Parts: sequence; C-alpha cells; structure tokens
Amino acid sequence: MAQFLQAAIIGLSLGAQYALLALGFTLIFGILGVVNFAHGGFYMLGGYVAYSCVALLGVPYPLAVLIAVAATAALGWVFELFLLERLVDDHLATLMLTLGLYLILSNGLLQTFGPLAMEFRFPVSGAIRLGPVYVPQENLIVLAICLAAIVALWVVLYRTDLGRGLRALADDRAVAMAQGLRPKLLFPMAFALATGLAGLTGALVTPILALSPGVGDPVLATSFLTVILGGLGSLQGAALAAFAVGLVEAFCSVYFGGSIGALILFVLVLLLLVFRPTGLLGRTVRGA
Repeated sequence: MAQFLQAAIIGLSLGAQYALLALGFTLIFGILGVVNFAHGGFYMLGGYVAYSCVALLGVPYPLAVLIAVAATAALGWVFELFLLERLVDDHLATLMLTLGLYLILSNGLLQTFGPLAMEFRFPVSGAIRLGPVYVPQENLIVLAICLAAIVALWVVLYRTDLGRGLRALADDRAVAMAQGLRPKLLFPMAFALATGLAGLTGALVTPILALSPGVGDPVLATSFLTVILGGLGSLQGAALAAFAVGLVEAFCSVYFGGSIGALILFVLVLLLLVFRPTGLLGRTVRGA
C-alpha cells in the first residue's frame, strides 16, 4: 500500500507537469489553429534561463523561475507577432516555422552551453513522511506550484475579459472579429501565455530531472501524445489526459519498469483512439 500511495503521489506530480505543457500546447492549437513544434524548445529554454540566473548570476531560485517565465513568454509574444502572425492560416508553413524555431533554440543552447548535462539542483531536497509514505519534497513543491498555475490559467480564461476574448476566437473567429475582437492583439497574448507555461515547467522540472540541449525532445513527444489523447482543442481533455498519463507512467515504472511502462502507455493510447478517434473530450478538428 505504501508503494502504491507513493507511486500515486509521484504520478500526480508528473500529471501536473504534463498538464501545464499540454494546456499550453492545446491553447495555441485551439485559438490559432497552430501545432507548435517549438513547445519543447520553450520548456528547455526556461530551464536554461533559470540555470543561468542561479548558477552564473547568483539569483535566488524563486526569482530565477519568474525570470524564466517572463523570458519565454516575451520570446513567444515576439515570435508570434513578427513571424507566425503572417502565416497563421497556412498550417504547413506554421508547422515548418515552429519546427525551425525549435531547431534554432536547441542548437543555439547546444553551442552556448555544450552537450553535457548541467549541474542544476532543486533548492529543496530530502523527503517528508505522509503517513506510511515518504515523498521527495521537490515533487510536492512542483505539484503545488503546477496546480496553482493551472488554477491561475483557469481564472484567466474563464473569469477575465482576455480569457473570454481568447475563447471566443477559438469558438468562431469570424463571429468574434465581427464583435470587435482583434486577433492581431490577442494571438500574441495567447502564444505568450502558452510559452510562459512551458518555461515555468522547464524551470521547475529540469533541476529535478536533467538539463541538456536534447531535453525538449521527449517533452514535445509527451505533450503531443497527451493533447491527442485528451482531444485536439479541448483544454479539459488535455488536463484530464495529462494526469492520466502521469499516473499510468508512475505506476508502470514502479511495477513494470520504465520501458514496459512506455509500451503499455502507447498501447492504451492506441486502443482509445481506435474506439474514440477524437480523444477523451475532443471535438472535430477545424476544417474537417
């Protein structure tokens, strides 16, 4: 039972991390109709910005995380406003553009920091006891921050004028524009919000796992898998799928090993998509 509970807590922590990434990925797709292949690059960049602030500049870690969020959000805003905005309705062009940005980020970080993993430690270590279970403190802190960020995103999307405008554009862009909403103003904000979430996740998670120029590859794969599982364009589906993936991954790693766990996860996703091609809470893809 102790092993089961410990795996459940770790799975929830993983699920919260995946949820932030998947929500950002889904936000961009749902509002702009863009599959952002640079999402893993913003995650990676968030980790390197936080590392640079802590290890090279001596900035306290909490402030470094905020700087990483601001930096990735600002880059996302600039990228969408000056490059992506011109091609937002050309799906193939936006795919190639975001993929090119990811290659630029990964190779730029490789040239700057080298191929070796960085020594970047989470400022809190050790485990605390929750009944019969010992849980690493860093996992609980990351879980709490990720959940707070998810709640904050929900408040922005469902309790502010900005969020109502973004959801209106996602539902029907033509009608939203007829009501006076300006995509050229809101699209960069949506992209910045999503890339800021990716940067936050990278700044929080890379000290625990690893920080290297290739760390964005599995993040992009997991985000894409989670979004497909939850349903393209569905924020609720992305969050649900993220926690499901985190729990499955944690339990499979504990009871079957990492490689078997990945196989089981992919089999479950394939079975779900066979019987429900739109995912858990998905909708028909725009233009289908």
